Amino acid sequence: MLEGKRIGLGITASHCTYEDVVPKIMDFRNAGATVVPIITHSVLTAATRFGTGEEWIKKIESITGEKVVSSIVEAEPFGPKNPLDCMVIAPMTGNSISKFANASTDSPVLMAAKATLRNGSPVVLGISTNDALGLNGVNIMKLLNSKNIYFIPFGQDDPHNKPNSLIADFTKMVETVETAIVHKKQLQPLFIQYSK
Repeated sequence: MLEGKRIGLGITASHCTYEDVVPKIMDFRNAGATVVPIITHSVLTAATRFGTGEEWIKKIESITGEKVVSSIVEAEPFGPKNPLDCMVIAPMTGNSISKFANASTDSPVLMAAKATLRNGSPVVLGISTNDALGLNGVNIMKLLNSKNIYFIPFGQDDPHNKPNSLIADFTKMVETVETAIVHKKQLQPLFIQYSK
């Protein structure tokens, strides 16, 4: 169902999830899609216990076979000039959720998402945030009710130690994208339970 599709993969600074997200790129490629990687500035510059930006960019470019888009100027043409069939943001931090829900486009990832919505194509969000059931709850609800925006199913990853935290089940990324592109529907169930 994804043969010949161009999928934008926006990556924001939830560094602890990269090990789960980056390998999923091959699932898109194996389905016949081209994956265009797009990153925020913090992904480019951060060095954490999960690796440096340089290491992750090298890995992402190796898997996608594409150069990482890392500036707003590079991302803007994903509007009418160079459209994507779908834009995925995974992981998507609380900071990016807040900005996207309030029409801010101060990063390459958010600019590409805005350009994709402008074209009437789906944007799929894979959230990873510690304040999803806190201050960011209102932003998530706003996005859930927005046209052409879909979510990778998500749940509480650690309800006792982090009761406001939600994280997407990234194993459902490709299925969510297929459902959004082909059927223009949200993959269900949206809310999942993580087993301990």
